[in-house]
Amino acid sequence: MLKQNRDYRTLMPNPNEFKWSDEYLLGYGPMDGTHREFVTLVNALLECPDAVMAANLEAFARHAESHFKDEDEWMERTEFPPRDCHVEEHGAVLKSVREVLEVVRQGDCAEGRRLAAALADWFPGHAFHLDSALAQWLVKKSHGGKPVVIRRNVVQREGSDS
Repeated sequence: MLKQNRDYRTLMPNPNEFKWSDEYLLGYGPMDGTHREFVTLVNALLECPDAVMAANLEAFARHAESHFKDEDEWMERTEFPPRDCHVEEHGAVLKSVREVLEVVRQGDCAEGRRLAAALADWFPGHAFHLDSALAQWLVKKSHGGKPVVIRRNVVQREGSDS
């Protein structure tokens, strides 16, 4: 199952909700768009009635396969140095999604909600650490500099100096 990074859940006061925040922007447009869709689909899993849980999880699984395939291809194409651990993490998430999808198809929607909560917990840490490094690498490779990110409506977290 997914590792949980509770330190990054400060954006989500309601554990049954996972909303997009510009704090998730990394400055590489294709990645930012995919991440916005990821958040939307995970939130749909958290909020949906049981009757559509399997369909929503299938939609998320398709998204995750495409999302991770794109990132894995970017890393391979640009020879991103720390790609192995990033690719392995994607593989572990996909394995969890596939396993839980089978359980949900058998009627255990609670397991689908637990997966959605774990994904909401996992994503910020993954994005802030692994994906931000990849975004910087991709922008450096394509434009020769670091990404410029303008974040709107981001509330400063307690204990944050920035």
